Amino acid sequence: MKLAEMSWTDARDADADVAFLPVGSTEQHGPHAPLGVDSLSAEAIAEAGAEAYDGEAVVAPAIPVGVAEEHRAFDGTMWVSEDAFRAYVGDAVRSLCDTVERVVVVNGHGGNTDALRELCGRITRDGDGYAVPFTWFDVVAPDVPLGHGGAVETSLVLHLRPDLVREERFDEAREGMGERFGVFVDGTNVAYDFDEFTEAGNIGDPNEASAELGEELLAEAAAALANVAAATAER
Repeated sequence: MKLAEMSWTDARDADADVAFLPVGSTEQHGPHAPLGVDSLSAEAIAEAGAEAYDGEAVVAPAIPVGVAEEHRAFDGTMWVSEDAFRAYVGDAVRSLCDTVERVVVVNGHGGNTDALRELCGRITRDGDGYAVPFTWFDVVAPDVPLGHGGAVETSLVLHLRPDLVREERFDEAREGMGERFGVFVDGTNVAYDFDEFTEAGNIGDPNEASAELGEELLAEAAAALANVAAATAER
């Protein structure tokens, strides 16, 4: 059930066990992938997780801008500060808890992770509801590296929205890709922004991507989300 497509009386009478709030980002993912990869992924996994869940789940509208200043050198990227993100998403979760007491925040962007853990903990401890963060790429185990705009994320978009993937730019992405998430000296990352360690913006080679892998990733993430939802509903 999509919350935005329901009337308020539908929402009142839905008697849902749990609500899913997709949270993503609008940021670069190399020259070949759309800026909305993280939001598109989070929303699709939330909807698939609701279908896989053995109960009633409501999917709220996605929040498309997150903590992504590290991508600021690449055009089209949008971001907010961690304080603004915690405040906005926190209020969104609290308002959702007025309708459905238990919420799983379905996250598609690594930069959101720390802030989501903190704000979900605060909401739960303050008794405003029960909130749990779920980051989809933490629960999948593909045979290729996760990367950023690499084979994993590109595969998911190839499955969901192949029209948004510029496959003719895969070689450009490979030539300009980074190998690691940072510049490390004696175990310390001395870099902050992505343009310091990747020319094209991506980490990893999208040439290894496939729609078939994307379909598998979606199913795996949805199954894990359904399990987390079940555990959350019992809290």
